[in-house]
Amino acid sequence: MLRTGMLSVTFRQLQPEEIIRLTVQAGLEAIEWGGDIHVPHGDVAAAKRVKRMMDEAGLVVASYGSYYKAGVNDPNGPAFEEVLSSAVALGAPAIRIWAGDKGSMESSPEWRDQVTSDLIRVADQAEQHNIRIHLEFHGHTLTDTLASTIALLEAAGHSNVRTNWQPLPHMGYEQQLESLDGVLPFLADVHVYYWQDVVRFPLSDGSETWAAFFRRIRSSAAGDCFAMLEFVLDDDQQQFLEDASMLRRLLGS
Repeated sequence: MLRTGMLSVTFRQLQPEEIIRLTVQAGLEAIEWGGDIHVPHGDVAAAKRVKRMMDEAGLVVASYGSYYKAGVNDPNGPAFEEVLSSAVALGAPAIRIWAGDKGSMESSPEWRDQVTSDLIRVADQAEQHNIRIHLEFHGHTLTDTLASTIALLEAAGHSNVRTNWQPLPHMGYEQQLESLDGVLPFLADVHVYYWQDVVRFPLSDGSETWAAFFRRIRSSAAGDCFAMLEFVLDDDQQQFLEDASMLRRLLGS
């Protein structure tokens, strides 16, 4: 079943309570909370506060959008243990992480092994708390192409690891559709926006495209999936409400 939601990073300038009010106003069901500002990595008190506000508003936590990069030894980045503690306090069913910090074309076999090994490690840790690991489907990581994404998932071979999907803007429609079809057996959540290259457009401009994407997802065995708005034209709240209305129409909710 496809359910509606949004990513809090869409409005980094807003406070969590403002994002919750906006999500309720938009008639959406869920929020993925970002670990950079709204629910900082390791700040358990902040996570518990947001969880309480979500419960009071009748909203669902879709996932915890972390900035943990598998395989990367970055002293300035979050430790996975910090990420996991926030996700547990937030009541998140999943943690979104990044597949390293190098694109597939510039990655050596040794680097892929390092990312894969760490991915298995964090998936094991998260599984102890019944929390899934969702990979960000994104450029400059090992999920920047369909082939590299599938290779990483198969190398990890972990039942607790899946991948999100979004229509990468540099791809044409047929490429986007091919990438979606390819990840359907591993699909976690979907990030919804309509861009042409780096230019944002109202979701209504891409309604036919997204209707086709959603038909593919519904026809698969992907199971439950959140379709979540991410970024809107001019970071405008009214545009967000309009995009949310279009998303609800596309999903028949």
